[in-house]
Amino acid sequence: MTANHPETNGRPPDPSGMAGQATGSAHARGALRRPLVVLVAVVLVAVNLRVAVTSLGAVLDQARADLAMSTFATSTAATLPVVCFGGIALATPWLIRRVGAKTGLGLALGLLLAGQLIRAGAGEATLLAGTFVACAGIAVGNVLIPVIVKIEFPARVGEVTGAYSAAMSAGAAIGAAATVPIGDAAGGWRGGLAAWSVLAAAALAIWLPQMRRSRAPAESRAPMTAMMRSPVAWAVTLLFATQSVLAFVVMAWLPTIYIDAGFAPGEAGTLLAVALLVGVPVYFVVPVLAARLRRQGALGAGMTAIQIVGLAGLLLRPESVPWLWAILIGIGGGVFPLTLALFSMRTRTATDTATLSAMAQSAGYLLAALGPFTIGVLRDVTGSWTTPVSVLMAICVVQTALSFTAGKPRLVGKPRPATTPHERDPHQAPTQQPSDTPTP
Repeated sequence: MTANHPETNGRPPDPSGMAGQATGSAHARGALRRPLVVLVAVVLVAVNLRVAVTSLGAVLDQARADLAMSTFATSTAATLPVVCFGGIALATPWLIRRVGAKTGLGLALGLLLAGQLIRAGAGEATLLAGTFVACAGIAVGNVLIPVIVKIEFPARVGEVTGAYSAAMSAGAAIGAAATVPIGDAAGGWRGGLAAWSVLAAAALAIWLPQMRRSRAPAESRAPMTAMMRSPVAWAVTLLFATQSVLAFVVMAWLPTIYIDAGFAPGEAGTLLAVALLVGVPVYFVVPVLAARLRRQGALGAGMTAIQIVGLAGLLLRPESVPWLWAILIGIGGGVFPLTLALFSMRTRTATDTATLSAMAQSAGYLLAALGPFTIGVLRDVTGSWTTPVSVLMAICVVQTALSFTAGKPRLVGKPRPATTPHERDPHQAPTQQPSDTPTP
């Protein structure tokens, strides 16, 4: 007759404790596996955030000829991504309050997937509508990825930001280089665009399990009004704006500058690809360095100075060492992942990270939408690239000053107790860094 052991539900006790050890090992493996899955998902999502944009640019001329698109419609399709990035970013804190950051990112991926399928449809209207839907999803994802990093990897902000920034840069280069060959194999530009929906579907499938763990933050509202009163927030916002203007002007006009200097279109496109590919290692290293520095101003100013040298070479001697100017300009683009890291490093909670991310990206991308247009007008009015490139160098000077301001070790707003473990940021101690608002 078997003795009853109530403390073990009728089973004999395990004197060796092996059952408990096995259970503990299983929990430990699960605890280690989940961050890895989240990291893989974040990196895959980040690839999608740029490949959908550059893939459209790669086949826009083909789409224009095939659909007999007007100049206005073509310009709208080219400008729509950056306008969406700026306009829809403001609504993302509201989405987080309603459904939580993780569910919000799942919805963003759903929009991206739907938009990529729609824009490969029959006509001009579906191309524009699908581009809007896809870019709306990207805009939400742009804001939410830093929030996810703040929640899931508070002690590894630099490393994880570097990983997903590098993935975004790689996605941009892949979309620009591979869409046309894929389209040629898939029967045209529609097939080239639609192919990237597979990547979006893979990201969504990996992210879906994380949505079950999503919840709205404990804070009832995102303090956008308070954020807009913060000098620290404005420094980060303006830094994001200057780098956005520089980045979109480079992507729009760098090939044309080289063509006007006597290079063939294929060579000019390759030089743009060089500038983009340089960003992959730079985008990974910069946030890691930023997280190890108390002040990040010298890092941002140094990369901006490198970009000034590249722009000066492009202006004075574009034919001499063209690949070097492209590399230097690409290194200067490292201010972008620096600002992404600052979204987390300058905030105390995930809610503040979301609000600062939305504020900076909204203002930055809306200003960036004006950059390529303004530079193009200056080139047409003056008949050369001297004035436009000089304006870009002046923006770099402003960016240098903003780097030192945003790089000061300060946090936005007043200290307040974190209400959930997810809102605590062990990477930074608020008591050791001054606030930008006085404590009453």
